[in-house]
Amino acid sequence: MKPIARSRNRAAAASLTGVAALVLAGCGSGSDSGGASDGSVSLGFVNGSNTHFHTCLLKAVEQEAEAQDAKVYSANSKQDAGTELSNIEDMIARNVDALIVQTVNVDALEGDMAKAKSAGIPIYLTSVSTSDMSDVLGAAVVDLKKVGALDAGWIGQDAAGKDVTVGVVAGAPGAASDLLVGGFKDALPKNAKVVANQPGMFNPAKAQDVAENMIQAHPDLDYAFVANEEMAFAVRKAFDAAGAKDVKIVSVNGTEEGVAAVKDGRLAATVANSAMTIGRTAVKSTVGLLDKKEGVDKISDIPLVLVTKDNLSEAPQYCPK
Repeated sequence: MKPIARSRNRAAAASLTGVAALVLAGCGSGSDSGGASDGSVSLGFVNGSNTHFHTCLLKAVEQEAEAQDAKVYSANSKQDAGTELSNIEDMIARNVDALIVQTVNVDALEGDMAKAKSAGIPIYLTSVSTSDMSDVLGAAVVDLKKVGALDAGWIGQDAAGKDVTVGVVAGAPGAASDLLVGGFKDALPKNAKVVANQPGMFNPAKAQDVAENMIQAHPDLDYAFVANEEMAFAVRKAFDAAGAKDVKIVSVNGTEEGVAAVKDGRLAATVANSAMTIGRTAVKSTVGLLDKKEGVDKISDIPLVLVTKDNLSEAPQYCPK
């Protein structure tokens, strides 16, 4: 693969960002993993957190970069918008050909995109898109509102018109969690009432505390929507310990562990949105769009599957081997 024509002429632009001295600083969060390959195209991957999703996403990005003969540098923002911007500045200082960003908060993207644009480095987004995509190279989009709506639809069918109560254990405010919860609440039928909605911060220990308080305040809770499966397992433990084993939990991700939990009844349903598919799509599309290859979509919609006991075999592979 030939190098991108203007990739080696950005040193001046990168220096104007004032971050050239940060090149050796470990990409802000200290999680720089170096290059996964010594290819002619260099990519900077700014990840959002350390959950199972983010770990699988990183693995997929690195594996696909190697397959595409691209070099990838990675950094982790640890759910902090300020760290995310610092990571992007560090990648700019590395003079990468493009940035792939799993943002911690869609509100943070404005500053991120402005920094990258001023340096002449295109951004490719994972999971989310912006209302104005003119300054973005592309995006591998998960329709997070639809994810929430699929879980809500399952509750609607299961409740079958009966008045029921629902608890929500959200993730961290901003970006994915707000879209997930918004889509879920909007799609709930009128007979399903949300009686509690608290953030678990995508942290199982925090989610367990939230669940313990929730079930104590609402001992007759019927359903719970939990913004990822790692938290859902902790919520299940809290509910079971409180004698609330009948509360049905719906969640998000479709990990191998999540699908197994649906099979054994710990979870009632989960929506699979493969981290492997997102990561591979992001790298393939970024390289293809940089090379201006025909047939490469600017926006790629990631397939979603509502996984229940009735269709376990339809769940896509979540994490690369």
